[in-house]
Amino acid sequence: MTTSSSSPTPSRSVSTQLIHADDALNTIRPSLREETQDVAPPMHVSTTFRYARDPNKLQEARDLDLSSLEGHLYSRETAPNTTRAEAILSEVIGGRALTYSSGLAALFAAYTYFNPKRVSNGAGYHGAFEVLNIHTRLSGLKQLPLDCPAEDLGPGDIIHIETPHNPTGEVVDITHYAEKAHSRGAFLLVDATFAPPPLQDPFALGADIVMHSGTKYFGGHSDLLAGVLAVRKHEWWTGLWTDRMNMGNVMGNLEGWLTVRSLRTLELRVTRQSQNAQQIVSWLAKQTANSDLITRLFHSSQQANTAPWLEKQMPRGHGAVFAIIFKSPEIAKTFPSLLHLFHHATSLGGVESLVEWRAMSDPTVDRSLVRFSIGIENPEDLIADLQQAFEKLT
Repeated sequence: MTTSSSSPTPSRSVSTQLIHADDALNTIRPSLREETQDVAPPMHVSTTFRYARDPNKLQEARDLDLSSLEGHLYSRETAPNTTRAEAILSEVIGGRALTYSSGLAALFAAYTYFNPKRVSNGAGYHGAFEVLNIHTRLSGLKQLPLDCPAEDLGPGDIIHIETPHNPTGEVVDITHYAEKAHSRGAFLLVDATFAPPPLQDPFALGADIVMHSGTKYFGGHSDLLAGVLAVRKHEWWTGLWTDRMNMGNVMGNLEGWLTVRSLRTLELRVTRQSQNAQQIVSWLAKQTANSDLITRLFHSSQQANTAPWLEKQMPRGHGAVFAIIFKSPEIAKTFPSLLHLFHHATSLGGVESLVEWRAMSDPTVDRSLVRFSIGIENPEDLIADLQQAFEKLT
């Protein structure tokens, strides 16, 4: 079978899953168990694949289950590199995974398949709201606030949370919203982009659908555009797979290969980035207390005293994204240009640290907000860079 695994192996650690979850795919022809010799999986660029030479093995399309086919026919259906990526992602996320051409493509696919009448949504990426606006235009979808009464929701509706959420890195209680959704027969969709494995396990806390912008931490090197959906139920996966085949919003062969390459080091990168961010935020919190430049510091670690559920939700550390509100938009606009080790650019999750005057890419955000994505550099060097920038502004 060339599709992703449907049986995660919880007894194995995330680091082991990331290296070995796709071992079963180290074959040329699975039915004959002919193993390849490549330790690093090769990149397959073909979009089409030869049929069997034996006429007796040929089947008409109406008789095939393309989603569970052994081998590949056409890359809009399955392809070697994306299949490997999905096998690994299914293991580490804990639900059966599908890859897409971008995070927004994945989110659009989820709402197309589940087709809810109502969506309760909170803070998060402005692009997600644009996806919902498209569905509102097409289907009459009603958008509700996240704190709406549970009675406003019905069977098949969705509560959509992004945690930690963009652009502040703050978190909301997954278990609370899972219970609220399930009490009404609704589903919980969690955008977990900002806290990938091993930091957070939304399925263990009651999520039904987990989404990631694979462009961020799954890619991890600022060279990949990708999206991921993982779901609890096999029939959901089958329906999403069929929709993806028909809509064509698949991830490309190169992107599939890059995803596999990057996932091998996911735990190493994410834990280092989390530790770095925590050290920097702790330093910044002390600076903020006596600062004439900073109005507020946002990060999930700053919620610890008011969110007793936080340690259970993120037991292995906080996300690597945080934000600062400066005294004025002018200071926020100037600050990124004073830094030397932080690239002034949008996006997040790469090995390099980024800083962004967020008004450059999000028209809805406070114009005094600057977002930080911490990479794998030495945290003391990053703190020194921040220090010299603050000194230039005083």
